[in-house]
Amino acid sequence: MRKDEIAAGLAEVEKRIEEACRAAGRERQEVTLVAVTKTYPASDVRVLAELGVRDVGENRDQEAAQKARECADLPLTWHFVGQLQTNKVRSVVGYADLIHSVDRARLVGAISREAVKQGREIGCLVQVALDDAPERGGARPADVPALADEIAAADGVWLGGVMAVAPLEEEPGPAFRRLREVALTVQERHPRATMVSAGMSHDLAEAIAYGATHVRVGTALLGRRKPFVR
Repeated sequence: MRKDEIAAGLAEVEKRIEEACRAAGRERQEVTLVAVTKTYPASDVRVLAELGVRDVGENRDQEAAQKARECADLPLTWHFVGQLQTNKVRSVVGYADLIHSVDRARLVGAISREAVKQGREIGCLVQVALDDAPERGGARPADVPALADEIAAADGVWLGGVMAVAPLEEEPGPAFRRLREVALTVQERHPRATMVSAGMSHDLAEAIAYGATHVRVGTALLGRRKPFVR
């Protein structure tokens, strides 16, 4: 039964988060689990909600918009965690509560204008590039403080903090250490911007050790991905 599969995955992920928090001397409630449901059906989102998960992440607008509509009756916080093109901003602002992948000033302006138009307040995280792989997106660490300032000054949005994806070709610990340094720089200028979105199924423990407040987990929670069917 699918609910049993998801419950087992959730229990294992919870155990890993608790152990990582204990090892880091942190409280479990300091870390939010964002269930990344890309390629999984809305029925899985409903099961997660039944099991107490309240934060759901998506990285493709077409799929996310459909699922958000189908699950509009659920008490969920929707996180958009994928690279965002400006032509998708109107749609994403319609359902996302937080956008983790803000990496350029033009995108800040587009989100701000659309949020004001729709009467919404959207949380924005600055995506930090921890390597030179442009396909993963992200602002250079040196450019992050200025971008954070732009978000903090814009209408219709609020600055949540920073986000990053650890490079595949190196150990995650040093990458997350660099992210922590950037996060602290942002927090010096914006004390309320305390969110650090880092860590996925394979490296959540290392992310928590270096201060992650949000871990984005899909495969370990829901199993091997299948193609999304509309």
